[in-house]
Amino acid sequence: MLDLKWIRDNPEAYERGLARRGLAGAAGEVIALDRQWREAQTEAEQLQAERNKLAREIGVAKAQGRDAADILRRVGESKDRQAALEARAGMLKAELDRVVAALPNLPAAEVPEGLDETRNRVVRQHGTPPVFTFPPKDHAALGEALRMMDFETAGRLSGARFVVLTGALARLERALGQFMLDLHTREFGYLEVNPPLLVRDETMFGTGQLPKFAEEQFKTTQGLWLIPTAEVSLTNLFGERILDEAELPRRVTAWTPCFRAEAGAAGKDTRGMIRQHQFSKVELVSISHPDRSEAEHERMTACAEEVLKRLGLAYRVMLLCAGDMGFSARKTYDIEVWLPGQGAYREISSCSNCGDFQARRMKARFRPAEGKGTRFVHTLNGSGLAVGRTLIAVLENYQQGDGTIAVPDALKPYLGGLEVIGGV
Repeated sequence: MLDLKWIRDNPEAYERGLARRGLAGAAGEVIALDRQWREAQTEAEQLQAERNKLAREIGVAKAQGRDAADILRRVGESKDRQAALEARAGMLKAELDRVVAALPNLPAAEVPEGLDETRNRVVRQHGTPPVFTFPPKDHAALGEALRMMDFETAGRLSGARFVVLTGALARLERALGQFMLDLHTREFGYLEVNPPLLVRDETMFGTGQLPKFAEEQFKTTQGLWLIPTAEVSLTNLFGERILDEAELPRRVTAWTPCFRAEAGAAGKDTRGMIRQHQFSKVELVSISHPDRSEAEHERMTACAEEVLKRLGLAYRVMLLCAGDMGFSARKTYDIEVWLPGQGAYREISSCSNCGDFQARRMKARFRPAEGKGTRFVHTLNGSGLAVGRTLIAVLENYQQGDGTIAVPDALKPYLGGLEVIGGV
């Protein structure tokens, strides 16, 4: 959510920012509602001031023995008019808040122009995709051949977009999550958290999942939402709080299941584990001083990249264009890993600087060391990494001609020294 005063003072910049997001014209409704709300509020306040003046006139008239009936009539009319204006102002403000809450963050100046992934920009590339002496298979073919990845049984239990992992593949996924958590907590200073997986409406609103994306979420009959990412729980840890500047940055991480309805993904990645209703992810969240959030964004992205470096996986970093970023982001780097089974780079992490957009929604502030008052923090989030997609990458990049999977060196300590998955 953006500052209404800033929108009021910078209507052209607001319009340009939304247009870059593919929402040309959307600023007009906000600006018109804001003007109407303030006009109604101002007129109501003027009526109150006039009535205060009339009250003094009544006192004078009575002291002088004059008839005050006309003044009393004017006071009654003023009260009725003020009540109507205040009711109108309340309705206009509620509508203004609803409209603003459904509009995304504005892109940073350096974010490329464009409305879809074709305009994203390659920032850097690391590693070389492996060359095989045999036709590489995708992860689904590999996992099913190993009899450790079962989509048919998952479908019988839960429907499409679920999987059952067993044996060494289930253990491999657990090893990946543990490896990522150890790296981020021991080397990069993130505090491990085990957060709730079920949250309230206001928690989802705070990070921008509500109201706009309700259809993409799972909601229980008790009214709680299953988190689509641990970003929701982790970022909201700092909602309704005022931190001291000396406490910044705060860095937290969690390895959790995530749940997404994938309402807009019909027909996309229907085979395999790329796009699931339930998956696990190690999430990184930073709460930063506004002046240092850009540096924190680069640091967070580097932390996510290090996971891939240690696993020996080729990847590239993309700077997303304005129209391809998530709702709350002002700048996003996507990390895409090479998948031999698809012959393409696919997203495995998205690291975003949200500025003060989420902080305003959840009232997360800090108290500057110098000066008075408080300021909104900046919030950042990133996958460090999506565990299921990392499992896919390991299977496809470390596959061998006989269908077995070589275990990356970084994971061997987590698998009791296991060298190969599958085979005799």
